[in-house]
Amino acid sequence: MRKFILYSLLFLAGLVVSLYRSDLSVEELAMRYTTPASRFMALDGMRVHYQIEGNTADSIPLVLLHGTGSMLQTWDGWVHVLKTDRRIIRLDLPGYALTGPHPKNAASGIYYADFLNRFLFRLGIKRCDLAGNSLGGNIAWHLALIHPDRVRQLILIDAAGYPFTSKSVPIGFRLTRIPGMGGLVARLTPDALFRSSLTNVYFADSLVSDKLVHTYADLNRRVGNREHFVQRKPVPDSLWQRIKQIRQPTLVLWGQHDDLIPATVADRFHHDLPNDSLIVYPNAGHVPMEEIPTQTASDYKAWSLRKRWSQALPPPALRGFPDK
Repeated sequence: MRKFILYSLLFLAGLVVSLYRSDLSVEELAMRYTTPASRFMALDGMRVHYQIEGNTADSIPLVLLHGTGSMLQTWDGWVHVLKTDRRIIRLDLPGYALTGPHPKNAASGIYYADFLNRFLFRLGIKRCDLAGNSLGGNIAWHLALIHPDRVRQLILIDAAGYPFTSKSVPIGFRLTRIPGMGGLVARLTPDALFRSSLTNVYFADSLVSDKLVHTYADLNRRVGNREHFVQRKPVPDSLWQRIKQIRQPTLVLWGQHDDLIPATVADRFHHDLPNDSLIVYPNAGHVPMEEIPTQTASDYKAWSLRKRWSQALPPPALRGFPDK
């Protein structure tokens, strides 16, 4: 019996050693994941990493918000498609990637909306078009509701907001819900964990490349990020009950195979928003802007032009959308 216990302990120790991954410093990550477009802003006790790219003549920029566990690189495909015409601002939200955690782990939708309002004010941006995926979508509609003058057009991509039940949840999320597992999740994060989570939110597993896995793994191992992930306690609010009050033209994009936030939530946004268009993609999961960037960015571009031209006559002949 003693030998069995000893061997079991040795096995567990070996397993922990094999799965353990240390933190990565901001300095070493900045060497790999900043570009000439990268800038940092001191705000709310953080150094917020953001990038400004594209057409500087665009007076109303497009601002892009990523989801939980993600980073501004999730929008690379959109920037590639849209930068000729649009001035694009994207950032690592508090708690994620190079920005790192808020000193008090603030993570509510209202906090993020107020943070974004201050961020835009510091950049001198009075109005923007605002796109967000998942958590970023939740922040986007919060800002449109709380600070409506800031947002000209709203783009919600598999956005959080309404109460929902997931069909499937990435393993990292599931582990943090197990009592006593938080500390382990904050340290035992091999690349396989991120690969599993990505295949959970992607429709086409073949698109989950080694480079993609390494990017997610590296930026989540930034000092403080894993602790934020397991300790964050988003404060729920009831503002989703006021989504019907959002008046900005809104494009809702959704992956039909989103098992985290199911497409029934897209239907609810479409039902409640008074001035929206809806596109559901049969070839995408939870992150269609990352999985099928050219298709989603082109659809957004056509929709945005159509909405802007609708104020003049005659409108251009653009692809039809299922408007109300």
